[in-house]
Amino acid sequence: PGKGTSHPPLCPPGIKCGGVLSAPSGNFSSPNFPGRYPYETECMWLIVVAEGSSVLLSFSHFELEYHATCAYDYLQVYNGAARDRGNLLGTFCGHSPPPPFSSAWHVMAVVFRSDRHVAKHGFAAAYQKDACGGQLTGLSGEITSPRYPESYPNDAECRWSIGGGGGGGPLTLVFADFQVEGGQGCSFDYVALFDGPTTSAPRLGHYCGSVRPPRTISATPHLLILFKSDFNIVGRGFKAHFYSAGECQEVFTAIKGNFSSPQYPNFYPNNLKCQWSIQLPPGYRVKVFFLDMELEGRSSLTGSCDYDHLAAFDGGTENMSLLGRWCGRESLAPVTSRSNQLLLVLHTDRNTAKRGFSVAYVGGK
Repeated sequence: PGKGTSHPPLCPPGIKCGGVLSAPSGNFSSPNFPGRYPYETECMWLIVVAEGSSVLLSFSHFELEYHATCAYDYLQVYNGAARDRGNLLGTFCGHSPPPPFSSAWHVMAVVFRSDRHVAKHGFAAAYQKDACGGQLTGLSGEITSPRYPESYPNDAECRWSIGGGGGGGPLTLVFADFQVEGGQGCSFDYVALFDGPTTSAPRLGHYCGSVRPPRTISATPHLLILFKSDFNIVGRGFKAHFYSAGECQEVFTAIKGNFSSPQYPNFYPNNLKCQWSIQLPPGYRVKVFFLDMELEGRSSLTGSCDYDHLAAFDGGTENMSLLGRWCGRESLAPVTSRSNQLLLVLHTDRNTAKRGFSVAYVGGK
C-alpha cells in the first residue's frame, strides 16, 4: 500500500462498541468497562424508544482523560439522531459525571471517543423510556407530559429542571398544547412553574384545565416545571418549548446596532423561536443590512423555506406586513421598514442547524 495516514477503525477488532438500543430501558458502557477503554476508539449508541416517549439517560460511573475543552477523550450526548451541533446537549470528560438528561423526543445519541494516549476506566450509563422529568441544559428544547399526546398516567410526578447550560440568561417557556384535569384550585392534576432550580424558589404559575398557560419568562437562569397527576381522571397533557431568552428575545432602541443568531458563528440551537424588535423614535425608518446568512435550505418538496427561516415584519408584531422570509445561503439586499419599528423572527425546527446570521441596522429619517 502507498504512504498516507490511515484512519483508525471505528472500533478496534474484537471490541463491542455502539449500536442501536431499542428496548424500553437498558444499560451500556465504554468498551472493556470497568477495565480501561482502548485507544483510538469511536462508538455511537443510538437510543430509540416509542414515538411520543422521551428518554431519561443517567451515568453511574464516569472517568475519562481530563482536558479543559475535552479535546482528547470525550463523551457527547445529542438530542436526536443526528450528530448535529444544534442538537448537542453537552461534551464531557474528566471525573465529573454528566447530569441526568431527558431527551426532547424519542431519540437520543451518545458518542464516545478516545485518542491514542491516556486511557481511563470509562463510563457506565442507563436509560429508560417515559421517564418524566430530568435535567435539561440545552439552550432550547421541548417538554411533554408522559405518553403525550396519549393520556398521561395516574399518580405521576415529574420535575424538569431547566438551566445551567451556559446560556446564563432568563428562560422563556411557551405551551403549544395544554389539557390537564381541572377543578378545585388545580389541586388534583396540575403544572407548577418555579423561578429557580427547586420548589423553594418563587412560584411563577400553577395551572390546570384546558386553557394554555401564558408565555412565562423566568427572572433567573433556572426554571423548574413540576407536573403532578392524582389517582383518577386524566387528560391529553401538555407540550411546551423552552429557550434561553438572553440571546433570543431582544429589543433595540438605539439608532444603530447589530446582532446575530444565538451562538453565532457556531451553529444555532434547534427548536427556537427568536424575536429581535427594533423600536426607534417616531419619524425614523429602520434599514437592516445582512452581513452573513446561512440557514437550513429550502424544502425540496415545496421549494419554500418550510424548515428554518428568518422573517422580517414592518412593525412590532408578526401581524404586520411581511418584508421578507429567507433561508439557506443567500446574500440579501438591505430591507427598509415603512414605520419606525421592524421585527426579525428566527424559527428553527428540530434538526439540521447551520451557522445562522449576522445583521446590522441603522435608523434614518
